[in-house]
Parts: sequence; structure tokens; C-alpha cells
Amino acid sequence: MAESCSMRKTETTQAAYQWDTLPAIPDPTGFAGSFAGVSNGALLVAGGSNFPNGGTPWNGGTKTWYDKVFVLEDTGSTWKEAGKLPRPLGYGVSISLKEGLLIIGGSNAGGHYADSYLLEWKDDSLLTTAFPPLPVPLANTCGALAGNRIYVAGGLHAPDSKEAVNDFYMLDLSAAPESRQWQQLPTWPGAARMLSVAGASGNTFFLFSGAAFSKGERSYLRDAYHYHPDSGWKACATMPAATVAAPSPAATGVNGNLTIFGGDSGADAANAGTLRENHPGFPDSIYAYDPQQDAWALKGHILTERNPDAATNPIGSLWAPVTTPLVHWNGLLVMPGGEVRPGTRTPRVRTAAE
Repeated sequence: MAESCSMRKTETTQAAYQWDTLPAIPDPTGFAGSFAGVSNGALLVAGGSNFPNGGTPWNGGTKTWYDKVFVLEDTGSTWKEAGKLPRPLGYGVSISLKEGLLIIGGSNAGGHYADSYLLEWKDDSLLTTAFPPLPVPLANTCGALAGNRIYVAGGLHAPDSKEAVNDFYMLDLSAAPESRQWQQLPTWPGAARMLSVAGASGNTFFLFSGAAFSKGERSYLRDAYHYHPDSGWKACATMPAATVAAPSPAATGVNGNLTIFGGDSGADAANAGTLRENHPGFPDSIYAYDPQQDAWALKGHILTERNPDAATNPIGSLWAPVTTPLVHWNGLLVMPGGEVRPGTRTPRVRTAAE
């Protein structure tokens, strides 16, 4: 691991977030699309993908998926390998339950999957328990736990899909385990999408932004919606910018407001293949949504720091990550790894605290 990966950067942004890093994930490249959550007080990070050995999408690099599960038992410890997923996997939904980390759907080089299973770190061992599978394979989707119900929205059914889907599923955890099954619910009143940001406040589920995908072309969305089991779907105020693939789910504050960290606005999407290593990274804006006022506000910026060698040594700089979960752990908002510019991963683990 490069020495720069162990550097810790602490600073307070205008939104009074205290930024720091946890020990880097023990991989020289890092992963995007990983699963992450909490089990028995420990932080788990599992799976994901990268382009190993300096590969990129434009130099013939091969995208590779992984099955490793890493555990960090407290903020003062180091990562260790806890075990393996049933298969290499990434780009599904992560839900932290009381019992452990629930993994839903996802993809690898072989296709997309409907499987769901619980990862539990107990007595220095990783336990894997099957959960009800989704009705269909689904990846590049989003989801959140609202009350006792897990919701999953949007995504792609297959790697060669030319259209995103508007699938909306719910799993009721208040039902007896033997009778649980996913239910398909009416969809939101907007475009089908993938790579959205989910959110939850009380029993209400939120769906923010995402990318429409039609005939193989992306468009970046700024619409948002919320769903309540008693009243169905309603539109939220239009977002200030698209936040595609931002760390998900959004952070929920004690006041019920939801906060989104960064995300891809699409501003550089058309030029990504030309910019390559000179891509400036993804936006660092932090947007807060107030459900009571149905209003958005710019809450600050993710702490970023570009070193002079950022083009050739991206791991040495601090970026705003995308395609990574957001996890509440030990009073911190944790963003483990992720993609920091197209095709480039990081092993850094960013944290924010108010």
C-alpha cells in the first residue's frame, strides 16, 4: 500500500462536518460497488470491482469482481479478511439490520443476480444466511430500510440491458421469517432509472436522482419522490443537481432531514473518455432535503484535496467517492472506497461526523 494511503486528513467544512479517514481497505487499487454495513458493532465491507494492475476502460483493462469480505472491529483496529461471499459480487443494495449486513441483488462478470443473504460477524467468524431472493435479477439499483420494510427501486435486469427498469419491491420484516417474500409495488411517477440514491425517514422511503438509461444512452435526473405505505408516491422538490451513484442511502438526521454527499452530476460525462486521468473527479457538493418544507439546501462540500501527482497517483489525493454505500457506524458516516473518477477506485475510507 502506498504510504499516502495511511495519511489522515481532518478538517471541518462549512457544514460543520469533521472529515477524517479510517484505515485504508487492504487492496492496492480499492473497490467500487462494494457492499458495506454493520454486524455486532463491526464494520463489514464486501465484494465490489476494480481494474487491477493499472488497468482502465480505455487501455484494455479487464473489470474484475471480488468475493472478499473485510472486517474492521473498531476505529482503532486494522482491517482483516473475514471470509468470502458466495460469489464475486457488487453493485447491489446494502442494508444494516440488527442481525447484520443484508446484501440484495448485484452483478459480476457472469450476470446479474436476485439473491439476498445476511452476513453476520460473530465470535470471530463470518456467518452467511439466505434471505428471500428478489423476484428478478437486479443490479445498479438502490434501497433502504424504512420502518420494518426494505424497499428496492430501479436498476438493470442484465448486463446487456439497454433500458433501465422502474421495478419497485418491498420486503416486510415484521412478517414471520418463513413467510417473508418480496412484493412488487406500484412504481414512482417518473422515468425508469438506475444508480439512484435511496433514503428513509420514519416509515417513508425516498428515491433521489439516478440515471435514465434508454437505448443504451444515459441521461442524468434531478427529480425525486417519496413513498409511504398509506399514501403511495408523491413528488419532492426538484433537486439542485443530479447526484447519480452518490453514497447510498442518504444520511438521515435526527430532525428527519436527508443529506446526499456528492454524486455524478453528468457535467463531465460526455468528455470522460477524453479526460481520462485528467478527469477532475466527481462533484463534492452536499445537499440536504427537508421533507417538512419540501426544500433543498446546499449544506457544504466534501473535503477534497488534489495533490500535484493526482493524475498518476490518485490514491494519494482525497476525492468525493461514488458507487459506494454510506454506513452509520460508531457515530460516523462512513464511505468505504468507491470510484473517484471514471475507472479509478480508491482504497481510502472517508468518514464524516457532525
